[in-house]
Amino acid sequence: MHNPLFLVLTVIFSSLVVQPVMGAKGFSVELIHLDSPISPFYNASLTSSQILRKNALHSMDRLKHFQFLIDQSAIQSAVTPNGGIYLMKLSFGTPPVDYMAVADTGSDLIWIQCVPCLQSQCYPQGSPPFDPQASSTYKKIPCDSDSCQALPRYQCSNDVNDCQYSYSYGDKSFTKGILSTDTLTFDDSNGQKTAFPTSIFGCGHNNQGKFRSPSAGLVGLGGGPLSLASQISNQIDNRFSYCLVPRSASSSSKLLFGQEAIISRPGAVSTPLVSKTPQTFYYLSLEGVSIGDKTAEAGSSQGNIIIDSGTTLTYLESRFYSSLETIVKDAIGVDPVKDPSGTFSLCYGAKTNISVPEMVFHFSGADLLLQPENTFRINDGLFCMLIVPSDSLSIFGNYAQMNFQVEYDLQKRTVSFAPTDCTKQ
Repeated sequence: MHNPLFLVLTVIFSSLVVQPVMGAKGFSVELIHLDSPISPFYNASLTSSQILRKNALHSMDRLKHFQFLIDQSAIQSAVTPNGGIYLMKLSFGTPPVDYMAVADTGSDLIWIQCVPCLQSQCYPQGSPPFDPQASSTYKKIPCDSDSCQALPRYQCSNDVNDCQYSYSYGDKSFTKGILSTDTLTFDDSNGQKTAFPTSIFGCGHNNQGKFRSPSAGLVGLGGGPLSLASQISNQIDNRFSYCLVPRSASSSSKLLFGQEAIISRPGAVSTPLVSKTPQTFYYLSLEGVSIGDKTAEAGSSQGNIIIDSGTTLTYLESRFYSSLETIVKDAIGVDPVKDPSGTFSLCYGAKTNISVPEMVFHFSGADLLLQPENTFRINDGLFCMLIVPSDSLSIFGNYAQMNFQVEYDLQKRTVSFAPTDCTKQ
């Protein structure tokens, strides 16, 4: 997986109908940021500035891979395998076996490492790979099935009718194995278990590249037909949402499905999802960004920005960014300081007494007010803006989304935002 951050639709194949066991209101699961103090894999030796720089560099990689996928006409997945920032817990098989996997809105396939898995062909994950022979509900998917043919790349053997998948990522990492079905079970954050029989996933026997522990695989939440969101769309009323807590919080973020995902609090705004290729990504239309009575306007706004939970920073097309930076500098009124690392484009001395302005992101039909904690952060003695220029894509990253409940309604084709204290969600 790519390395930005661990952020542990509407097709159900007629031959593989999922019949979930879940509460009438839906269900929710915890999302644990890899670098959160409550993460079991938290590295206490890293400073907050080191973590921010690491995540920023990973965001740059992710941006490149998104562009790579678009350029390759969806032959490969958008992200490198360690690309999510959040980990989620789920179980495979009967009896269920628990694993941690990356939750990623920028890819589709669900997959996990499976035995047989030679050491030279699999990466250390901190627990034994999934053993399909130990599950009474495991089945291989035939090569002539609709689900197999929904893969970007697959092959069939003359000897067996198994669907052999090969799923590549932009950094040349890959997973190869057998497309399969089994029961996926999620631990609801309220203590209940939610099971989805005959869920489609990749049983990976050859997984190489930048994959690494603690993740045993990846849960794709993108817009393609093989993603979790697509497979269970009917059972979750075609909607999911998440609420991302600030990095320093002592509680986990939440990923919600079905009725639990609905935003019920006041102050919500909604903007249309724009259908574009590849269908994996969630495209929005950003018309401009304003501070006070000054506005930086985007060029072409139709479907011009991807909303992504796995990218830390927000990227804006270079001309758009330059216009915004000018307005920010005018509003702050203090000379900026160059970031020696070159990671951030606009920084100020951390001891400088500056007032960070609120920014309003004008999405089509939705004005979203971002607080200073969404747009600036301390980094090695500097106070840096978490919005940076891009020569290609624009991405609305996860710092900008913190303390909002973000709801994806896949039937109405909208994304909604509501200001929320996500630590109390």
